[in-house]
Amino acid sequence: MKKKQTDEIKLSNKDLAQINSKQGLYSLLRKEKLDLPQVLAEVNYGFELRKKQEELIKLQNWVIREGKKVVILFEGRDAAGKGGAIRRITERINPRHFRIVALDIPTADERRQWFLQRYINQLPKPGEMVFFDRSWYNRAVVEPVNKFCTPAEYRIFMNQVNDFERMIVESDTALVKLYFSISKKEQARRFAEIKQNPLKRWKMTAVDEKAQSLWNTYTIYKRKMFAKTDTKLAPWITIDANKKTTARLKAIDHILQSIKYS
Repeated sequence: MKKKQTDEIKLSNKDLAQINSKQGLYSLLRKEKLDLPQVLAEVNYGFELRKKQEELIKLQNWVIREGKKVVILFEGRDAAGKGGAIRRITERINPRHFRIVALDIPTADERRQWFLQRYINQLPKPGEMVFFDRSWYNRAVVEPVNKFCTPAEYRIFMNQVNDFERMIVESDTALVKLYFSISKKEQARRFAEIKQNPLKRWKMTAVDEKAQSLWNTYTIYKRKMFAKTDTKLAPWITIDANKKTTARLKAIDHILQSIKYS
């Protein structure tokens, strides 16, 4: 009869303290099966997130005190985790001094305006931070891929966007551009998870349904966007978003490193 082998888990005093913390016990008790490595990973993430959120509060206090203006763009493929990252970044800061902008499809009047006009209307006032959950870069990737704009409209945007961002930066506004990058396999896995969860099904749109079949076309336009708009004045920061928790922490790190606050 073969002897059963069990994997021993060696826990340090620090590990034990984290598991016995309020967050550790919550993570432990809500799992159906005992999984100490997973519990420790969740607790470590929670502690690390809290530390970074404390720094975000310091950043926002500086923005308010000095009357600074901050714009942070969150771009990436569908299901890349942009919304979740924004929620973690903003959940501890003062809600009176930031806005999350996720614009719907343009109205009839907006379609007749200069494309960038409705984004100008959303730029921050002094002492405010604005987080764009998708931005004017819809016209660089999503719109041409799905034929929501004409080739001429795409070409005009690509010729204007760098000058537009130069004007933003020269107007004493900090501009941070984050791109959340996931693999095709991970996107498919997340879509399947969304469809199976009745509380998340609303997230699936007609555009999302076509994302996998249009993967290569998205890649072509994404590369064109980076080649044209990754400038010294307003560079892109690409974040590996295949693991959501790691991506959120990296996004916060980049924001804190990109803005010289005190």
